[in-house]
Amino acid sequence: MTTFTGFPEGKVHFTSIPDPFFRNLLPIIDHLGELKITLYAFWLLDHMEGAFRYLRLANFLDDQDFMASLADDPQQARENLEDAISRCLERTTLIKATLELDNNIEDFYFLNTPKGRAAVGAIERGEWRHSGDPAYPLDVVSEPPGIYHLYEENIGPLTPMIAETLDDAENTYPYNWIEEAVRIAVENNVRRWSYVEAILKRWQEGGRDEREDRRDTEKDRRSYVEGELSDFIEH
Repeated sequence: MTTFTGFPEGKVHFTSIPDPFFRNLLPIIDHLGELKITLYAFWLLDHMEGAFRYLRLANFLDDQDFMASLADDPQQARENLEDAISRCLERTTLIKATLELDNNIEDFYFLNTPKGRAAVGAIERGEWRHSGDPAYPLDVVSEPPGIYHLYEENIGPLTPMIAETLDDAENTYPYNWIEEAVRIAVENNVRRWSYVEAILKRWQEGGRDEREDRRDTEKDRRSYVEGELSDFIEH
């Protein structure tokens, strides 16, 4: 058995793995190769830069240490790799878009996250272009769904659980309400979705002034930091 020498001293990089991986995905993975591909995908994508991140078959094949962990024989290692990727796709841990680039048909793999699903959807709609970078030749033209971008720009990082909550909100409230509620949260320095949602529920239950000449007065502003919404604000 090859032993592990231990984690080094000093500063090391930590890879972010969503909690649902441990609670929902890990218990149902029953194949070592699938587990290795899944963890490797989290690690490699976390080390990439930019908002549009994806994997190609070459990303796996070019890592000799990783490929050696799949089998001693290179051909067997590749077969094991392709089998493990197929298992990840079947379980929909990974999702893919297939395109013809430079006369070659190639698969591009994404984690099944809100951003990954948005990217695959954009590619399938033809909203992509050549990036000019041979290592990462694919780029998308369109932005991710507006509500996701709004949340990340003003409140915090997007998680699968938050994405589901945002999808529900977008199906429940007008988008201009959500934009306005987020703006109020930012102005009051309460960057929490629970506060935004409380404002939306208040408008839904009590009505909202939609007049075009409406202006926020000091009384309007105080109405969002006092009364029933005060529990969301740190004093």
